[in-house]
Formats: sequence, structure tokens, C-alpha cells
Amino acid sequence: MKNQFKKITLLATSLVIMAISSCKECKNEDPRARIINEGTDVASVQIKTTGGNTENINNIEPGTASEFRSYAPGMIKFTVSIDTSDYVIEVEMSECFEYDIKIDENNNLTSVPTDRNEK
Repeated sequence: MKNQFKKITLLATSLVIMAISSCKECKNEDPRARIINEGTDVASVQIKTTGGNTENINNIEPGTASEFRSYAPGMIKFTVSIDTSDYVIEVEMSECFEYDIKIDENNNLTSVPTDRNEK
């Protein structure tokens, strides 16, 4: 009887753990990105998506961030214009990830991905 109770308890615990771990916040959702400007001047960004569409985010002030925008998964090209210079970063974007495209104090670009299921 004790062994049967232990087996039932173990089975019930396993089912609860599996149910909790299978709950994902994001399921096959398009990736999204925002621009964080920690640079020296106002930035404007042109985004070229995998489908060839172009989108612009203009006048991102230093010390601020744009809103998140969603794109189809794939290689996305960000061209950042600051003063008279252009900086380019290409990012392979995957479903259920969000990306911070950061402009640092030297106007270098980096991409920081975050899995939305691990937040």
C-alpha cells in the first residue's frame, strides 16, 4: 500500500512539473526589436526586413528607447544614422525572441537577444 501511494505521488508530481514547464509565454510569435540610444546624438534608424520592406524610426533621443516593433523571422538590417554617419548591424532574428539594438556612448551597435519564454 505504501509503495502504491509513493508511485501515485511521484506520478502526480511529475505531471504537475511537466504541465508547468510546458507553459510558454510565447508560441511561434514574430521576433521584435527596439532601439536603445546611449549614444552622443539623436539617432534615426532604417530597418530592412527579410521580405524587403523598409521601416523607419526617427529622432530617438540620447538616453531613450524606441517602442518594440515586430518583424518576420530572418536577417534584419538596421542602418543607424547619427549626425552625418551611418552605422549598420545585421541581426538574425528568431521567433519568440526580443532584441535590444543598443547604440553605446561611442556610437557602436550591439544586439542583445532575450528569449521571451525565459523572462
